[in-house]
Amino acid sequence: MFSLSNLPTVNAVLNSASAILLCAGYLCIRRRRITAHKSCMIAAFVVSLLFLVSYLTYHYQVGSKSFAGEGAVRLVYFVILISHTLFAAAVVPLVLVTLRRALRGQFPRHLRIARVTLPIWLYVSVTGVVVYVLLYHIYGYR
Repeated sequence: MFSLSNLPTVNAVLNSASAILLCAGYLCIRRRRITAHKSCMIAAFVVSLLFLVSYLTYHYQVGSKSFAGEGAVRLVYFVILISHTLFAAAVVPLVLVTLRRALRGQFPRHLRIARVTLPIWLYVSVTGVVVYVLLYHIYGYR
């Protein structure tokens, strides 16, 4: 049976899938595989949207968990978490504008913003998994 306690793992899987799709989409466009690029990027958007719904549902129902690590790892965790959170807030409008420009065929403008959006989106996806592993598997929580 599925419970709320499964959502952090689901979130990590969705973040991982997003990162993989972003990398695949980047490789596709570098190889001029436009249709495959579009499919990967739309899939990354959908997966990220599912992540956001799952993440908000979990934290609305359960709240936040405290990090139990101590010493230097605590500092590293919070640096990753804070940068992840700030970039996660910034990436939402960037993704929406990037996607809108692509869907409207504004490719020069799409390319300019995509060069900013992709590394931020990828950073958010990867650090989301890192935060999950540190919080739920390596150091647990209080």
